[in-house]
Amino acid sequence: MNAVKVWAAFMVGVAAGAAVALLYAPQTGEKTRRQLRRNLEDAGDYIKDAADTVSDHAEEYVKRGRSAVEDVVDSASNAVTAAKKVVQI
Repeated sequence: MNAVKVWAAFMVGVAAGAAVALLYAPQTGEKTRRQLRRNLEDAGDYIKDAADTVSDHAEEYVKRGRSAVEDVVDSASNAVTAAKKVVQI
């Protein structure tokens, strides 16, 4: 299972657990709504932070990939140049 599916399953589990907890919570509706609003804001912040982290990691992997491709292209170019020198001799 890839990381996206794991995080999606985790978030669904968190939401389900929160819903069950709210249904059985012994507090007033107003207090529950305030708590829900606060929790939703916190969840939004968490998701933004997670998205930023994923974006940072993705950028790093793209940079590494480009570097690896450039290295392979340079090596191939050097090999072609060396082969041309050998063939011309």
